[in-house]
Amino acid sequence: MGEGSTTVLMEKVAEILAEASAEAVEPRFRALAAGEVMEKAPGEVVTVADREAEVIISRRLRELLPVPVVGEEAVAADPALARALLTEPAVWLVDPVDGTSNFAAGKPDYAVMASLVRSGRTVASWIWQPATGTAYAAELGAGAWRNGHRLARPPVTDPAEKWRGILKSRFLEPSEHHRLQSAATVFGRTFGGLSAAGIEYPLVAEGDLEFILYWRTLPWDHSPGSLLVTESGGVSARLDGTPYVPDPPGGPEGLLVAADPATWEHVRTVLAG
Repeated sequence: MGEGSTTVLMEKVAEILAEASAEAVEPRFRALAAGEVMEKAPGEVVTVADREAEVIISRRLRELLPVPVVGEEAVAADPALARALLTEPAVWLVDPVDGTSNFAAGKPDYAVMASLVRSGRTVASWIWQPATGTAYAAELGAGAWRNGHRLARPPVTDPAEKWRGILKSRFLEPSEHHRLQSAATVFGRTFGGLSAAGIEYPLVAEGDLEFILYWRTLPWDHSPGSLLVTESGGVSARLDGTPYVPDPPGGPEGLLVAADPATWEHVRTVLAG
């Protein structure tokens, strides 16, 4: 794919997400009717907006590039679809409403996301934040952007006692949760997150956070933001140092995202005890 066609692809996918959001998601924000919010798993909800937006986005992405689509809601109905990440040379990943619990509760911290995976690596990603009209995009080896402006996260210079981070420990055993909370007291401020990866990852890319520790790493949640962070100068890697790749659900757990390599190493050392 040439440079010109790559530019067109980046622009077209951004348009697809914004248009699907305007059609199926935003009109339902704080306007969901009774019966339009369902529980798909214990503690996890889905709305008609998620399902309708995924159908729209998936169809239009396939028209743009005819490869399989691994969408969050489609995989919820048929988990075998996620194996395309391992077996197909190219795959679209789609999260139609990232932060569904926020969206259903009328909170503006939600996003619409997609990424393109080739040979197991994320090569392009898009995050649309409807509440603020903010579009993030990243392309492997080419950079990251916010509303068309290049992102370049400078290395951290503040001491660790001023660092800000997120610890997503919901899926950990209580003893490990308490151990991490205790270890993290050496940092300036840590909190439990904003319940939307599409809101959290940009905070690292833009300098508002120094790190995030995730445990469960569903591919549609983490593929877009991981590329955004790494292309802006940060690191997204498993706790053994292996760079993040979008594995199907049930794959490796634990993911540390940080502003730069030195910050990543220091946070891992501290949290490892």
